[in-house]
Amino acid sequence: MSIRILYFGRLKDVLGRGEETLDWAGGDSAALLAALRGRGEDWAEALAAGKVFRLVVNQQVVRGEVPIPDGAEVGILPPVTGG
Repeated sequence: MSIRILYFGRLKDVLGRGEETLDWAGGDSAALLAALRGRGEDWAEALAAGKVFRLVVNQQVVRGEVPIPDGAEVGILPPVTGG
């Protein structure tokens, strides 16, 4: 089982990749973020609570903890600043 993750904006720069395929045993969005944060300090800081603006699962913006099914495409969008 696997999912495809897309990183946008500054996350793409900080994490050094725009996308990846991740082996996925199943779970929800909180489990996915916890697994990614567990990759190390840079990941934990970039994906810290409050820094991830939105998750998009299969092209649908989601809120809260939602299931991430096998084969899903997950976009992680950072906060956008500006004025």
